[in-house]
Amino acid sequence: MTACEVRLSGAGGQGLILSARILAEALATTGKTVAQSQGYEPTSRGGLSRADLVIDDKVANYPLVSELDYLVILDQCAVEASKDMIREGAIVVADARDVTEPPTGPFRLVALPLTETAARLGSKRVANIVALGALAGLSDICERGILEDAVRARAPAALLDLNIEALDKGYELAAASGLAAAG
Repeated sequence: MTACEVRLSGAGGQGLILSARILAEALATTGKTVAQSQGYEPTSRGGLSRADLVIDDKVANYPLVSELDYLVILDQCAVEASKDMIREGAIVVADARDVTEPPTGPFRLVALPLTETAARLGSKRVANIVALGALAGLSDICERGILEDAVRARAPAALLDLNIEALDKGYELAAASGLAAAG
């Protein structure tokens, strides 16, 4: 993989910053250089939240995203903040229920039941991990075993099995979409 830019976005309280940290840690173990930034509205739940990663084999020239290669959107409130930053050919993963008007453009939009899948697992709070698995399954951003190790390292012990199941379900959603990465 060459340099790429990733944004995980949605509403506050959806665990997007945690997901970005998990992905950053996984990629760092492979020797990638990762710059992470985040932004959120000053509300604990419901306001816009985003976590960005700039990933490269060497130190990035600029540590903030400007043209997204990968975008995850878990809530409609996050669409506007990213729609003009999506690179042609990017992969956009949107929650099929909570993103009612996804961005349009010359990129691959994949609407998946991320939050619904998390709820079926027993907690909507793991939608971020379902989304992380789906993103990884649709792309070549990170090897599955490395990402799973990072989830294991970050998930609270009491919720470890649920988080691993959520990651697996994300990969399953990617595979079922027919658009999963070949690797």
